[in-house]
Amino acid sequence: MNAVDFASLLCSRLCHDLMSPVGALNNGIELMADEQDPEMRERCLELLADSARATANKLKFFRLAFGAGGGFGDAIDATEARIALEGIFGPERRIELGWMVADGKLSKGAMKLLLNLALIAGDALVRGGRLDVGAETTGDGLELAIRAEGPRIMLDPSLREMLVKGASGTDIEPRAAGAWLAHSLAQQAGGSIQLSEPAPEVLIVGAMIPRQG
Repeated sequence: MNAVDFASLLCSRLCHDLMSPVGALNNGIELMADEQDPEMRERCLELLADSARATANKLKFFRLAFGAGGGFGDAIDATEARIALEGIFGPERRIELGWMVADGKLSKGAMKLLLNLALIAGDALVRGGRLDVGAETTGDGLELAIRAEGPRIMLDPSLREMLVKGASGTDIEPRAAGAWLAHSLAQQAGGSIQLSEPAPEVLIVGAMIPRQG
């Protein structure tokens, strides 16, 4: 896959994820224009606030996970990443987040890899659950680990293959953009991604980035 193909996939993924909250904003504004009842107008304002918050949270996360991370220098603060991840897996997703990143900052590439793996694992929690995200620097390099546990885990086999082996063909769906990016980031850093065997309630994803030099 070349850079243009990946950019197209990424744009499609972003448009798909932002369509719902932005559409809700538009619908809320249209309702406000015609609604005269004070209680209904108050309810419309609440819906508008929820949709605006969801849109802002998604944009903040996508900036860190997919974008160039402008304004953060060569490393991204772990607190910023945690807040972004908490925003995208808000209360409505019924996902409890555990954050166990030992270092205060991670390189842009490492943080993008961690966030993309966390997004994929979190999306697999189709009925909610718990998502634990960890990173630790050892003598061998940086170890990343994500554990998703819930009533039902659904990870498409194509995403599993993409994470481990990368793109094997040209027909790649937009939802696989994050998996392709994660595989590429790990490969460029000289590392690899490992996944636990398919199981109905638990998914473990790990990656190792070797120490450079």
